Amino acid sequence: MSSESQTTTKLPNYGGQAVIEGVMMRGKKFAAIAMRNPEGEITIHTEKLNKIYQSKIMKIPFLRGLIGLNDALILGMKALTISANTQTGEDEKIEGPALFFTFALSMGIAILIFFLIPAGVGQAVERYLSWKPWLGNLLEGLVRLIFLIAYMWGIGQMEDIKRVFSYHGAEHKVINAFEANAELVPETVKDYSLEHPRCGTAFLLIVVLFSVLLFTALGPMSLLWRLVSRILLLPVLAGVA
Repeated sequence: MSSESQTTTKLPNYGGQAVIEGVMMRGKKFAAIAMRNPEGEITIHTEKLNKIYQSKIMKIPFLRGLIGLNDALILGMKALTISANTQTGEDEKIEGPALFFTFALSMGIAILIFFLIPAGVGQAVERYLSWKPWLGNLLEGLVRLIFLIAYMWGIGQMEDIKRVFSYHGAEHKVINAFEANAELVPETVKDYSLEHPRCGTAFLLIVVLFSVLLFTALGPMSLLWRLVSRILLLPVLAGVA
């Protein structure tokens, strides 16, 4: 096939994430995890994905965002568990009630730290200093952004997470090289950018910025309704972002 034909052919839409000592890549039908085991060998695990990723729903922007959020959380959690099992030699599985409980607990903690606490801070300062609602929402968004940056910096100080971040950059390089129709060999891939526009971290930053606009449009409200609105509108934020 000529290089001209390769550049005009629509490439499959791949994504992925870093795991412990490896990366997970996913397309529409399958996800594959490549991990380095304690002996230094590369172990491959493949998994068939739900057919919803091949449906017309994935062409609808808002619903695509919600499915993407679910994908990042649940599929990502399973991939991390598989990679951890590879390092320890155990066969622990997170599925069924255990998966639901872990997912619910993780979401609950994230909503508390990144949405409810910033909303409470914004409301308190807004009332105490008699600020206009838009200023309170701006402060809320700033606190949310500070929490997110502090969280990323904090976990980045852990040696194991530093290693995962390194694989995260490698995953970006591979996707960038693939989308440029480059040969997927280390000598070529290493020259591509560490950044990628569909990065999950960039998604979180977009959610933070869009939350300021969305919550400001709601106008003034009591603390209770302010907290409730942050929870109810979270799917809207994820879907639009």
